[in-house]
Amino acid sequence: MSDTVVVGLDVGGTSTRAAAFTLAGERLGTGRGGGGNPTSHGAERAAAELLTALRGALAGVDPTRVRAGTIGLAGAARLLADPAGRAAFDRAWAEAGLRCPYAVHGDALVAYASGTAAPDGTVLIAGTGAIAAQVRDLRLDRVADGHGWLLGDAGSGFWLGREAVRRLLATLDRAAAPGPLGRRLLTELLGAAEVAARSRDTVDALIQAVTRRPPVELARLAPLVVTAAVEGEPEAVALLDGAAAHLVDSAARIRPADAVTPIVLGGGLLTGDTPLAAAVRAEAHRRWPDADVRTAGDGAAAAAWLAARELPEVGDPLALHALLVPVPR
Repeated sequence: MSDTVVVGLDVGGTSTRAAAFTLAGERLGTGRGGGGNPTSHGAERAAAELLTALRGALAGVDPTRVRAGTIGLAGAARLLADPAGRAAFDRAWAEAGLRCPYAVHGDALVAYASGTAAPDGTVLIAGTGAIAAQVRDLRLDRVADGHGWLLGDAGSGFWLGREAVRRLLATLDRAAAPGPLGRRLLTELLGAAEVAARSRDTVDALIQAVTRRPPVELARLAPLVVTAAVEGEPEAVALLDGAAAHLVDSAARIRPADAVTPIVLGGGLLTGDTPLAAAVRAEAHRRWPDADVRTAGDGAAAAAWLAARELPEVGDPLALHALLVPVPR
């Protein structure tokens, strides 16, 4: 058993992380590649980034020692249903020298496992998009939202950026002076905070600045909202409160009102020390007062643990989770 190694990968739209562990909890290596989501980047490019991350994690490790692996990524079902995409990932796996099988799970399950080893619970993720999922026996069960920027993702980074611009447009329609958040948005989108003498000219310029970009790029404005909220700007605080309510409402669609199982918060907007994370945590505690609310941690380590659970020599998965996955509170 001491020679056994497991590998986990957390594949995202901007980066791919890999980690290799022994079953004694020793981290043997870590690797990183670029964005590896096949839906966003195409299967061949995604597989190339997967291989880069794997080679980093396995540098100095005999790949024949690896007995199991797990890949966590958004759109796992689409990869599994695409023969060409799965073949590209198979080739990358083999080129890394690996001969063991690997499992593919959704990134929501990996995020959940990075926060707790409990078999049942809820994961709530907010980054560019937003999704909530119920976990049963460490498998994704019911899912809420994750409908994309056009139809859903309420409370996400995209939602925050869009709502901030919409409120700015409404302010300009009233010929009122923008507040601190509005001025930040004007500077970001138009290069200056000044409003034209005819405010409709600024409205038209804003609309053009937003609509000539891909819609999802509105998510890049979310940090401006968060920063303004940290500084106490009322409009930004109200936006974050609204986002928090939307996110917890999504979780409530799939989570019973009397549930006591853990809730794991994941995604860039909920894992940092931000007012949105604090607001979501507070609202989750209000709705489910007996639930343990945790923060997602190392996704690659969690993926490796999910792989290790399937090995017959692992007698106590909970103890192994404590060894492999550093769980933040």
